[in-house]
Amino acid sequence: MPTLFGRDYTRQQLHNLTGDMSQLACARRSELVEGNERGAGLIEVFNASGLCFSLLPGRALDIASAHYKGMSLCFRGNTGDVGPAFYEPRGFGWLRGFFAGLLTTCGMTFVGHPEVDAEEENEELGLHGRLSHIPAKHVRARGVWEQDDYVIEVGGTVREAVVFGTDLMLTRQIRTVLGERKLRIHDRVENLAAAESPLMFLYHINPGFPLLDAGARLLVNSERSTAWKDDREVGRETYETAAPPGDEPHDEVYVHRPIADASGMAEAALVNEALGLGIALRFPKAEVPLLTQWQHFHKRTYVTGIEPGNCSPLGRKWNRENGTLQRIAPGEVRDFHMEFSVLDGRDELAAAESRILGFN
Repeated sequence: MPTLFGRDYTRQQLHNLTGDMSQLACARRSELVEGNERGAGLIEVFNASGLCFSLLPGRALDIASAHYKGMSLCFRGNTGDVGPAFYEPRGFGWLRGFFAGLLTTCGMTFVGHPEVDAEEENEELGLHGRLSHIPAKHVRARGVWEQDDYVIEVGGTVREAVVFGTDLMLTRQIRTVLGERKLRIHDRVENLAAAESPLMFLYHINPGFPLLDAGARLLVNSERSTAWKDDREVGRETYETAAPPGDEPHDEVYVHRPIADASGMAEAALVNEALGLGIALRFPKAEVPLLTQWQHFHKRTYVTGIEPGNCSPLGRKWNRENGTLQRIAPGEVRDFHMEFSVLDGRDELAAAESRILGFN
């Protein structure tokens, strides 16, 4: 039963009060036509809970923007929602299409800075892989009643393939329920090739202003956290609190090994007490054992990355040396689940902090 505007409503009551359910929740498909955004497509999802977000079917159904009650939850890059035809795969060309948004998915065979892996393809692998620049097929967007819940569901398939080589099929489903401040992603990757393949899959989540601001804090209970350049262990005081935008570009990256609760679920959150706003992530640790944090606190590109994945975005070499480079066998299927929740008000922020940092 949806809870809206401080009270519960039955399905029949909502039908009596509206001409169409799109007054309260919907997914609308449209087309981006100007400049290099052509081909990205657009699916706008509206929920009367205050949560709205947009998906790009031409870009693996990634989440290009997200707002809550008019406040952006994410950073938006200056490239715009670049269509897949403009992808530059070599070196750091991926950045020419990095809209950032709430989610840019990285993978599926490579995540990291440009690298040559002599044990696999023995060719340069471009920044963060090809997945985010592959258009989805069989795309659907609908609103449907599931018993007492009105559900907005968007889905499709994305295939990373090369003749005589990789053939990985991603089936993606994104759902939000009327009245909830949540969206849930279920990703299923199947290896359709006759040979096994590296599987590197990472959710590049990009909070930005006003959620990200000086004093905002990342909450994660990690059994071990290390800095990217020398793998030295660091404490919470090193990575937890965001700084204001600085004059000189500077990046820091930390790799966290989150601790799961009794049900096997791990959780992390970015909280802004001054704003009374936060976003929490919840995921099965068995599927997503690492969470990487990227800090880029620079003027005009003020962004942080919260990046859960089955790997770290530090490349094949780092993941192989650290025992986190996974492989997927022919015919094998892997599932990944990710839940985003908006935290509204200091009570919810405090509850999230107690819940996350209280895990044993």
